[in-house]
Amino acid sequence: MKPIKKAALAILALTVAFTAGCGQRHSLKEVYYLIAFNESLPYWQTAAAGFKQAATQYKVTAVVAGPDNHDAQSELDALQKAIAAKPAGILISVADASVLQPAINTAVAAGIPVITVDSDAAGSRRLYFIGTNNLEAGRLGGRRAIAKLGGKGNVVFFTLSGQPNTEERLKGFKEVVATRPDIKIVDVIDTKGDARVAFDKAQELIVQTGEKKIDAFICLDSASGKQAADVVKRANATDRLVMAWDVNQDTLDDIKAGAIDSTVAQKPFTMGYVGLKALDEVFHNPPRQLNKDYSVDSFSQYPVFVDTGTSLVDKDNVDIYIASAAAGTK
Repeated sequence: MKPIKKAALAILALTVAFTAGCGQRHSLKEVYYLIAFNESLPYWQTAAAGFKQAATQYKVTAVVAGPDNHDAQSELDALQKAIAAKPAGILISVADASVLQPAINTAVAAGIPVITVDSDAAGSRRLYFIGTNNLEAGRLGGRRAIAKLGGKGNVVFFTLSGQPNTEERLKGFKEVVATRPDIKIVDVIDTKGDARVAFDKAQELIVQTGEKKIDAFICLDSASGKQAADVVKRANATDRLVMAWDVNQDTLDDIKAGAIDSTVAQKPFTMGYVGLKALDEVFHNPPRQLNKDYSVDSFSQYPVFVDTGTSLVDKDNVDIYIASAAAGTK
């Protein structure tokens, strides 16, 4: 046999061996959980799609669990069931850190890697957080609000009280708005994840006039923007500012129509996709000590925070996001 032919066969053998070895790394018996709340929201359906796509590529099993409403106790139940199943890893969005942190610590103590996504539990033993820099995202929204209001006016917020990510968003908004003494925060309304609360409260507030007139409705969760916009449209109150959060299709449609001024876009698909890959890496290359605070280790192999990015969407760039959403659903 000629030397060149021998060399080619040797390379082919090495390639086949390497490919077989890579294929053996994963198995459908490896189960990864994504646990969230309000799973009925398009936001979480998008995150789940990213999680499942990564699982398909890696040939592992993805399970999405959690309640269809904003119920931290029900999310805790889902987490506890996941821990009992002894999965390869858990990705979780934290509705309420005080409720979920002890169970997160229990999972890690049992040897199950846990990474938080979208909403963090910074004091827990989770390895790290993947998601939005919510403080900076709030500041981004705050600067937009100041510009559109001309530095003065009455503002109300719709939010989810006690949830770490929305608390950070509100903090960012308040930091920026505080630089404009003529902008007054009239109320911070906890919708508890119920879009009907946002609609009903907006209806109560839209009729106020004079010094009590509400000039801006600012929504810090993905469910409230459309409700506020619908109320403003029905009242034909074209002088009111509506700002939303996330890029649900109805939000994008309302921006294009002019009913919503703008929204802060996150990347839930990326969070789910990167989250499963991150868990897989930890499962196959586990640290010597899982139950450790790696945030204070200067030589840690893990980051503290993976920022998946944010952007402001308005009439100038909304068509890009509409096209992206259409492509992502194919």
